[in-house]
Amino acid sequence: MKNIAVIPARSGSKGLKNKNIKKLNKKPLMAYSIEAAQKAGIFDCIHVSTDSEQYAELARQYGAEVLFLRDSANSSDAATTWDAMRFVLREYKNRGKEFDAITVLQPTSPLRTCKDICSAYELFLNKQADSVIGVSEMEHSPLWSNTLPEDGCLEGFLRPELNGPRQNLSEYYRINGAIYIIKTQFLLECGNLYGKHGYAYIMPKERSIDIDDEMDFTIAEFLIKRRDCDGGV
Repeated sequence: MKNIAVIPARSGSKGLKNKNIKKLNKKPLMAYSIEAAQKAGIFDCIHVSTDSEQYAELARQYGAEVLFLRDSANSSDAATTWDAMRFVLREYKNRGKEFDAITVLQPTSPLRTCKDICSAYELFLNKQADSVIGVSEMEHSPLWSNTLPEDGCLEGFLRPELNGPRQNLSEYYRINGAIYIIKTQFLLECGNLYGKHGYAYIMPKERSIDIDDEMDFTIAEFLIKRRDCDGGV
């Protein structure tokens, strides 16, 4: 099976300026995903999908491949990650390279490890899955949340399920954005990653940080430094 890892790193950012190349513990943020993919040792190609030559050059310095930049249609705010991934697959096909599976590693998940990637890939193979997606247990049950009316009244805010013992509540999980492994043909033809042949790869909270703002960045940097001190991978 031929595998490609793609790290989507569009330039700019609404929440945290240039976050994909912002230095996290002395390394550009996207470097952590490139290095995790390299250490996993399961990819025939590691590609950074970007619209910026500056980002592309930085990615090449860390050993990633950037044969082409995103076109304008896949660089706009209206374009989805999956539009950009299909563009990558088509561009490689035009260059004579095709892949059986694509693994998307968002650069905003720097604590995801090579072991996570390999374990998720093993699950993908064992389940003969169309897709495997990283999830983590929610910090707080969504049953404790609700919408508010304009006057802020809390009547009916808490749901009836919360009346019993807290330990009886079901566990809820969220998509953590760290790992997506998909059959390329499935992505090109169907695109519904959450069907009956899609499976969850469960990750711990501390490796599921998804950086969107300065607070996320600060937490991730603390955890990265602690991991480095502990000799983690």
